[in-house]
Amino acid sequence: MVNIADRYGDVQEYYFSQKLREVAQLNAAGKNVINLGIGSPDMAPPRQAVEALCAAAHNGNAHGYQGYKGTPALRQAFSDWYATYYAVALDPETEVLPLMGSKEGITYISNAYLNAGDEVLVPNPGYPAYSAATKAAGGVVRHYNLREETGWLPNLEELQQQDLSRVKLMWANYPHMPTGAKASKAALAQLVDFAERHDILLCHDNPYSFILIDRPESILSVKGVTAHVLELNSLSKSHNMAGWRVGVLTGHPQHIANVLIAKSNVDSGMFLGIQQAAIEALKQPQAWFEELNTHYAERRKLVWQIMETLDCRYSTEQAGLFVWGRPPEEVNVEQLVDELLYEAGVFITPGFIFGTNGQRYIRVSLCADNGQLQRALERIKAFKNIKIKKS
Repeated sequence: MVNIADRYGDVQEYYFSQKLREVAQLNAAGKNVINLGIGSPDMAPPRQAVEALCAAAHNGNAHGYQGYKGTPALRQAFSDWYATYYAVALDPETEVLPLMGSKEGITYISNAYLNAGDEVLVPNPGYPAYSAATKAAGGVVRHYNLREETGWLPNLEELQQQDLSRVKLMWANYPHMPTGAKASKAALAQLVDFAERHDILLCHDNPYSFILIDRPESILSVKGVTAHVLELNSLSKSHNMAGWRVGVLTGHPQHIANVLIAKSNVDSGMFLGIQQAAIEALKQPQAWFEELNTHYAERRKLVWQIMETLDCRYSTEQAGLFVWGRPPEEVNVEQLVDELLYEAGVFITPGFIFGTNGQRYIRVSLCADNGQLQRALERIKAFKNIKIKKS
């Protein structure tokens, strides 16, 4: 048997890949699990995007290979979107690179920049893909702490006291996943200054900037496009297009060119129909996001009730597609998550999958309609009553 490459020796199968198989098995056995674990939007994409995809699918000339950089029209649409909503000017020819989802970009950035032994600053808690991509590229993960008492923002003074000489990349993500913490323009500026002082490439992952937040922010709005900052973005959350796999990398032309080397040796371009659909999605007015957030705000009230039923502490100021909460100290989080799955038929996410600083937390998704959330709440209340009677 040929063994897996050494670079994957420390990389585990993605938690949700394994857990969703478990949920599928329970559903096959008739459990009818309510999935509140993942942030997969359940509402429809913009109608114009769907129509553009269908029109392209019927066009006999639309099915060939496309350019590695995406069509000029798509790059222009991303540039216009950034100008409209983030007040950031981007050259569509040199500072915009469409991607098949921003998760792809995490891998391509890591492959483009990391040599064996290069260190990468990764948030704890944070998106597991940052660590996985670092390890797979031969880099070394250096976790930096995010804590509730500091608003889940990095302690840059603490970081500056460490030896950063081997650090090449730093991952940041605001609004933050999994905690929903927001970063002010001043906090983003401090991150950019830190990266410049220590000659680190700061990679900001920004897919949640339109969800339950008053004004979307881009880290590129701090100083514009500079040599020390890249930003990933996505239509997955903002336009309900997670399965379509449309993302974008924005930043300095040299960085775009470097990442394109990694990308062009792996994929052969995005289907033209999806690119044309993305163009239509990016034209959506402010009213699109307002309606989207009206639904999420209603759902969040029900998730707050779920948190309260579980006696969790949580902030009502969170942004993004989740509510992050802390159960009482005596509760075993892993046991609670499994009991909810197997006894109540409700799947939620344990915070420990995002790092050691998430061990005492749980995360509940807003990607279920009000009816499902109400049923989940009723199931959890019944589960809680049974636990109380047993004790």
